[in-house]
Amino acid sequence: KIGFVQQANVAEVSVNREKLASNIRKCASKGAELVVLQELHNSLYFCQTENTALFDLAEAVPGPSTEFYGELAKELGVVLVLSLFEKAMPGLYFNTAVVIEKDGTLAGKYRKMHIPDDPGFYEKFYFTPGDLGFNPIQTSVGKLGVMVCWDQWYPEAARLMALAGADVLIYPTAIGWDLNDTPEEQARQREAWITVQRGHAVANGLYVVAVNRVGHEADPSGATSGIKFWGSSFIAGPQGEFVVQASDSAEECVVADVDIAHSEDVRRIWPYFRDRRIDQFGELTKRIR
Repeated sequence: KIGFVQQANVAEVSVNREKLASNIRKCASKGAELVVLQELHNSLYFCQTENTALFDLAEAVPGPSTEFYGELAKELGVVLVLSLFEKAMPGLYFNTAVVIEKDGTLAGKYRKMHIPDDPGFYEKFYFTPGDLGFNPIQTSVGKLGVMVCWDQWYPEAARLMALAGADVLIYPTAIGWDLNDTPEEQARQREAWITVQRGHAVANGLYVVAVNRVGHEADPSGATSGIKFWGSSFIAGPQGEFVVQASDSAEECVVADVDIAHSEDVRRIWPYFRDRRIDQFGELTKRIR
């Protein structure tokens, strides 16, 4: 059973953490063995502006958050996927997903590889591109191919995780609408986000778990109308089918049954890995042909 928490955040980190703890408990009470949280879940999405004071939000890994959530994981007997603002050293920061084992220990971490820099998403100001590669994290519930948000648009990243033996692909996310866009454009963006990740599920014969936040977060600078996060968190099966999908506006704690062994069945009838022409893929390592 995989659970996820889709919630709206406030400025106070302590309030967000306690709310997350309560929601993790809700997932555990429904039988979840694995619970996934949204991107940068301890705070507001602070990358709408470039502000050096916000580096104070960063912390070491392991550190206060891994201790807090580790105790919770041990108490509830669940594996947790966290998303933290990691301070590796002064001047070196990462957007880092952390996996906590059921006994509260650190199973592993992944540093976001693809870093966006767009209006309202000024992540290059805060984060160094990841340096740990695309390596699944072994846990008691399987090998988790954990990536983060902008990584979800890259089929190469999903493929590398699958080739390394991931049992499921997981994407903590913070993505939303510019309120100045038309409803039609907003719908296209949300559907593109869903479609590309369902494509990763199909192309790799794996389950995909994507967890987004909800609610409106104002732009502290006042330069824009802020971001309305579109929620829509979901789990897709290895043929792209929806196992479960949350709403685009409500906070939800969702738990769903996932049969990891089903991936083997799907790969036997759709053997993409057998037919890959790896002898012809060298050009993919070039920026442009």
